[in-house]
Amino acid sequence: MQTPIIAPSVLSADFSCLRQAVELIDRSPAQWIHWDVMDGHFVPNITFGMPVIKALRPFSDKKFDVHLMIENPGRYVEAFARAGADLITVHYEAATHLHRLMQQVKKAGKQFGVAINPATPVACLEDIIPYADLVLIMSVNPGFGGQEFIPVALEKIRRLKTMIDLLNPSCLIEVDGGINDQTAPLAVEAGARVLVAGSYVFGHSDPLQAIQTLLTAGQ
Repeated sequence: MQTPIIAPSVLSADFSCLRQAVELIDRSPAQWIHWDVMDGHFVPNITFGMPVIKALRPFSDKKFDVHLMIENPGRYVEAFARAGADLITVHYEAATHLHRLMQQVKKAGKQFGVAINPATPVACLEDIIPYADLVLIMSVNPGFGGQEFIPVALEKIRRLKTMIDLLNPSCLIEVDGGINDQTAPLAVEAGARVLVAGSYVFGHSDPLQAIQTLLTAGQ
């Protein structure tokens, strides 16, 4: 198995010290930085938006993996692209016209990702996978950090892997929610390539060691 891509989520960082959190990830072996954008409508929580991402973009050259848990994502794609997102992931459940959203993201010069909630079947993605750079499987119900991994996500990852191998082998599978030293190897074995981890990294006594542990999940 390949070494996973680790994308620490700043959702679990101390919001009064976000610059320090970004700089910590930047000097770590993690490859990406994950931004959970929440609007208080699509999910009950509210986090941060374009101004925060723009302000912190200068402090890391790593990929900014921006996960939009918001209603009407098409209204904000260009703004997040300008703010410094490298990859923009929208939710299938929030997209009335998903193909059009994909075109918006690509026109903005960014990679396109699509996410699905725990109760959404992977079969609904069949027609968008050929155009996607990434599919995000939510292994918790979106909206809050610190939740426990939902085991059914593993079977969803396996089914998705089969679809991707057939339709778009270059598309990455990302998993977000409850990722730690126990669940990360299971997710990688099932077919995930990108691991999002918030509480496990920023709740750890040594965040850099936590990231290093996750990098061994494929071994």
